[in-house]
Amino acid sequence: MSDEPLLRFEAVSKVYPLPAGDVVALDRVSLTVDAGEFIAVMGPSGSGKSTLLHLMGCLDVPTGGKISLSGQDISGMSDDDLTGLRRDRIGFIFQQFNLIPLLSAVENVEFPLTLTIGREESRRRAIEVMRAVHLDDALFTHRPAELSGGEQQRVAIARALVNNPDLLLCDEPTGNLDRKTGTAIMEILEAENREGKTVIVVTHDPEVATYARRTIRIVDGKVV
Repeated sequence: MSDEPLLRFEAVSKVYPLPAGDVVALDRVSLTVDAGEFIAVMGPSGSGKSTLLHLMGCLDVPTGGKISLSGQDISGMSDDDLTGLRRDRIGFIFQQFNLIPLLSAVENVEFPLTLTIGREESRRRAIEVMRAVHLDDALFTHRPAELSGGEQQRVAIARALVNNPDLLLCDEPTGNLDRKTGTAIMEILEAENREGKTVIVVTHDPEVATYARRTIRIVDGKVV
């Protein structure tokens, strides 16, 4: 239904059982995210920011409560269904880039497409998004170790965009970059948001948060 939010959390909790006692990472969190929003998630270290992002991205499942994506309950989905959902609708960008060291830049970007479309089409699409994030063609055949941090993050963004996802989830995307490069990365994310992508950025940096139109603050596993 068109009036459904893109994401809805209803009293969502995530508890990690440990020998020394259970750790409550999220405590009955309720929130909604509408399509096209640009949201910053902020809070102190250990507050539950990354756990929240992992649940939004179907990388983890809640201990309690309900998570819906476009009105569809994802809380009880099978691993295969969640994998398909991540592949088709969600893009991830991480602080550590998470590129595959033995693959070239363009091979890293086209990798998510290799299971769904032919080689020729996946290469065409990969080159298209790499140019869109202002990567020089001369870098396409370089492996990650031959690229600067900013170049690696552009490759990671291109990989996240190659499937044309509805939702872009970014965990400290500028954390390993200098200020100038970080600004350039945030401007790419801002442009993607203007094109209609929903962007959620976990950050500790108030300057990064200024790009968002809404900030979710989380402390001790609760939205405050």
